[in-house]
Amino acid sequence: MLTDTGHFNTPNASKYLQQLCKHFAHKVAVTHDDSRGTVALGMGPATLTASADRLLAEVTAPDAAELDHARLIIDNHLKRFAFREEFEAMTWASATAPA
Repeated sequence: MLTDTGHFNTPNASKYLQQLCKHFAHKVAVTHDDSRGTVALGMGPATLTASADRLLAEVTAPDAAELDHARLIIDNHLKRFAFREEFEAMTWASATAPA
């Protein structure tokens, strides 16, 4: 399994974590509280962690294409909630993340 970690610096990390988890819970298994959530994406789990100034996401998938898809799922959904901050995409870190 491959793993990528993304971050988004925001004072609204807990709010976005909860919005994402509640949204995903309509389709897949989710557990969450104010500072941590796990979403059972089809390709592998996504773990979200909120601190006072940063939202972290760790996505896991069996191959690079599915890992890219997992990143896009998180980014596209977060874009809906963080539009006031002009969010476009998390900053992803791994050998497979696009430059």
